[in-house]
Amino acid sequence: MKSPILAHPFAAALLAVALACPLRSPAADPAPVHTAYALTSGDVIRVQILGPDEPASAPQHVDTLGNITMALIGDIHVAGLTRDQAQAAIADAYVKGRYYKHPEITINIDEYADREVSIQGMVKSPGRFPLPIETAFSVVDLVTKAGGFTDIAKGSDVQIVRNPQGSGKPIVIHVDVQSIFKGKSSIKSNDPSLILQPGDTVYVPEAII
Repeated sequence: MKSPILAHPFAAALLAVALACPLRSPAADPAPVHTAYALTSGDVIRVQILGPDEPASAPQHVDTLGNITMALIGDIHVAGLTRDQAQAAIADAYVKGRYYKHPEITINIDEYADREVSIQGMVKSPGRFPLPIETAFSVVDLVTKAGGFTDIAKGSDVQIVRNPQGSGKPIVIHVDVQSIFKGKSSIKSNDPSLILQPGDTVYVPEAII
């Protein structure tokens, strides 16, 4: 005997479609990409040269040029470096200056500088947004955070304007964010080339009709 549900031709058709198209779970949000923190101007750090006779270092700001000042060797550029990289750069400077043979350097961050980026142009909520400290934040994340594109945005030519510390010449990076949103780009939203840095300005131009 046939099931009374399957006996109905419309119900049988629906069942056939359901079997042909199995249910899919909704796509999960991509896991956040954790990155090593890069020092930046305004950070307050404490540098310690390890040794039995070495006093604890005083905290100091990374200055507007991205430098700190160390005894004997003077200014060292640390902005843009991770703690490990900055420790290695300081140790190398002491070795080259013949002050230490094998210095062990430790950097502690007492206070993080404000880390912000801004977005302007054809997005629904332009403005300034904080950057997470040790999690990558891409231009795609920022456009999403700003409410997405307006109807007249040229999402295929989003521009990241970056002013490298110690350089007066800005860098402009062009990104086809619209293709990334639509899944038509081989570049993923967490690609290193899309990760924003403190002080970046993102501009979304208007499409010319």
